[in-house]
Amino acid sequence: MKSGLENLTLLLVEDNAFMLNLLARVLHHLGFERIHKAQNGEEAIRFLRQVKRRPETVGTTGVDLIISDLLMSPINGLLLLQWVRTNKDSPNRFMPFVMLSGAADEEYVEASRQLGVNEFLAKPFSITSVYEHLRELIEHPRPYILTRDYFGPDRRRQVLGAPRKPGERRDPKRPVKSVYSAERIDDHPGEADVWIFYLPNTLKEKLGRGSQVVFELPVAVLEKAEKELDRVALDFHVWARDYLVRLGRMIETAEAKPEARRRLFREINGLAHELRGQGGLFGYPLVTTLALSLFEATAPGCSDDDATVAIVRAHIDTIRAVVRDQVKGDGGAVGRALMDTLRDAITRHGGDHRLRPGHKPPQRRR
Repeated sequence: MKSGLENLTLLLVEDNAFMLNLLARVLHHLGFERIHKAQNGEEAIRFLRQVKRRPETVGTTGVDLIISDLLMSPINGLLLLQWVRTNKDSPNRFMPFVMLSGAADEEYVEASRQLGVNEFLAKPFSITSVYEHLRELIEHPRPYILTRDYFGPDRRRQVLGAPRKPGERRDPKRPVKSVYSAERIDDHPGEADVWIFYLPNTLKEKLGRGSQVVFELPVAVLEKAEKELDRVALDFHVWARDYLVRLGRMIETAEAKPEARRRLFREINGLAHELRGQGGLFGYPLVTTLALSLFEATAPGCSDDDATVAIVRAHIDTIRAVVRDQVKGDGGAVGRALMDTLRDAITRHGGDHRLRPGHKPPQRRR
């Protein structure tokens, strides 16, 4: 028996081709059959505009759910979310939106919440975490709130129809208006400071299994998706080696051309972010740890002197060793030796003081 996910249309936005195809394959194994792909926020917006204006040109009359990476260029996930929630060309400003990112730092999570995200899925993710976020969207949709400075799902995660907990009451001095039609979204709050939209649970309705039937996927389906994820993981070291070739060329150029270092560090920072989110997903947590350190070392405002170049080089060489030797898990004695070598290099070049405030370089294991 099918789960009903085959009735939903999903837009998947990810600028990394490897991850885009991986996510599409995994979601297909979970039950999605109508999956549209976009390689960045700009491409996603073009697609969504066509969905509203000329749906016959893109092969769908609507999109039920967006899953989008956060850090992309030229339009990132935050700007895409803002467009979906506020632009009149958006085909559905109430569209469920899941943000996906390896940079699950508090500032990114909070920025997503302020712009009206429904769920935030951190990399590395598991099949179970993807399933749990989908179930939350389907079983516990939140009312949407419209004020003069916010539009999106209720950030307190109040379930539709559930009584508020003590202490969660809204300010009684602020007029509140209950709305039961999505068509009123273009009306700016006037007679009330806060509008609460109580709308039908369209995701549950489209599953076609009745409002009283709880959405659940069989264990066999989850296990099949998990096996697909494991199968793709076998290709990770091949994909990572390609990234390391690019990183190697960048650091060689940075060593030879000081004037290009700021630009190169920005590019290295982006590649480090991608490695950061994917290492743990494929059984290489050391890659995630190292990529996070490299991501911080090349953050905006970092120094572009020779010492910083040496620190970046040390990170890249260490990641290369982990991938080349396929050092999985914590790597045991080999992993500890690699981390100790990197930490010594960072200390030798004054990296403990050069990295941006708040960053902790890889710690020596005792």
